[in-house]
Amino acid sequence: MRWFVVATLFGLSFASYMERMNLSVAAELMMPALSLTKSDLAVIFNSFLLGYAIFQVPAGWLGDRFGSRMVLGISALAWGVLTVLSGMLPGVISRTAAATVALLVALRFLLGAAEASTYPVAARAVHQWMPAERRGFGSSLMLMGSSVASAFTAPFVSWSMLRFGWRASFYLTSMVAFAVALLWLSFTQAPPATDQPAPLASSRRPAGRWLNTNVVLLSLSYVSEGYLLFMFVSWLYIYLVEVRGFSLAKGGPIAALPWLAAIAATPLGGFLSDRIAVRWGRIASARILVMTGYTSSGVLLLAAALVHARPLAVLALCISLGSLYLAESSFWTTAASIAGSDAGVVAGFMNTIGILGGIASTSIVPPLVKHYGYGGWIAAFSSGTAMGIFSAAIWWVLGRRLAKSAHG
Repeated sequence: MRWFVVATLFGLSFASYMERMNLSVAAELMMPALSLTKSDLAVIFNSFLLGYAIFQVPAGWLGDRFGSRMVLGISALAWGVLTVLSGMLPGVISRTAAATVALLVALRFLLGAAEASTYPVAARAVHQWMPAERRGFGSSLMLMGSSVASAFTAPFVSWSMLRFGWRASFYLTSMVAFAVALLWLSFTQAPPATDQPAPLASSRRPAGRWLNTNVVLLSLSYVSEGYLLFMFVSWLYIYLVEVRGFSLAKGGPIAALPWLAAIAATPLGGFLSDRIAVRWGRIASARILVMTGYTSSGVLLLAAALVHARPLAVLALCISLGSLYLAESSFWTTAASIAGSDAGVVAGFMNTIGILGGIASTSIVPPLVKHYGYGGWIAAFSSGTAMGIFSAAIWWVLGRRLAKSAHG
């Protein structure tokens, strides 16, 4: 039963990412059809992230208060409805470009708010259902849904919009959210009676007082995750088509390759997290994986922008994203370790700060590219390098603090 829960959480993660990424691919046909610009797209992308950020902590609280089954199930139904409306309404009830942008901003904001529960509440469910020695791997399987969806979405949406039109691509992707929502809501068994995770010594506090220095440092380090990740989520397909010269049809499969690397790296990271934790402890495990993964991810992102050969650029993008996902489960297991009974709220706060990084990287690309062309892409990717190193530096401090508190 534990693995059924994790498999269904994988499905929720998959559906969540498919609904958030479909626009970044369909945009290639939506822009000329609806008279949208890249700057308009950045506003629309960020409206999702704003809703996603604002509702992270409330969604985590709802998960802690009402349980994961109802919160995630209702949320997933909302993803499907909002995705259908995103394909149905723009350009139909909105006759001008400005009105279309406003409508898409509203729909994507609501989608972000509905998706805010995904990872804080799912992380809580993993912690409830999985034994301590398997939580890293369980979290990685849940998180792997995002990379599988990201690999699948680009080729699927590019194929479906070329065959049926960009509106149909939204209708088709919405079906996944509806299917997984009904599966999750049909599951009625309660989690096993296990003790709540005990927070580390420096995090012991009265109920409800979850914010402390360790949580702040963890969340600050996670801003780099959002910054680097949304370089790929928002701009990878467009970069490959407009800068690297791939066609609309070929751009989808090529854009899937970095996500295939992430699919392989995510469970590998969870496996290594648990293995290293057995030998040196959970915090040392997270410190090693985050510092290694994020430094590598940032450096290789810049390498992808600098090399001239397209195969080398794609290879660097693959290893960059794979390195990012290698460390992903370490953040969520650490959040649960230092949160105690406030696991949903702490995970939501950490993800909120990560989303701010995503808003920043989504916003920085259009003005840089507009003013500097190809050099703007190099500058944007360089900023990702700096953010990867920034996260590693914070973990140098945070890992020492957490290890010290764990030993007394």
